[in-house]
Amino acid sequence: MNLNQELQNLNNRMDKCQRKLAAAIQRDDKVIIKQFKDELTKLNKKAQNVKHRKSSEVSSKGKDVKSLAFNRVLTKAEQADMGKLKKTVKGLVVVHPMTALGRSMGLKEVTGYAPKAF
Repeated sequence: MNLNQELQNLNNRMDKCQRKLAAAIQRDDKVIIKQFKDELTKLNKKAQNVKHRKSSEVSSKGKDVKSLAFNRVLTKAEQADMGKLKKTVKGLVVVHPMTALGRSMGLKEVTGYAPKAF
């Protein structure tokens, strides 16, 4: 299971527990309230762990991409015909600023990274 899916499942479980906790609070069922509060804290801790693993994974990918020897902003024409560009440039990695990797790298425009100049 990938990290996004795992995080989504944890959020779904937390949402379900919160709804059940609200119902238990209305009934004033102290045992169930304690049980769901403990469950929520445990799920919240797991979710924070997954978020941390996800961010560290993205930052390590960013380091790998930045270690490539050459980078430059791609023109609109190159962006339009990405298939042709990837065929001509071996080892090209294209990073879009709206992806998690692009945001972590602080990009403002679509940028290509490659081992050699292109």
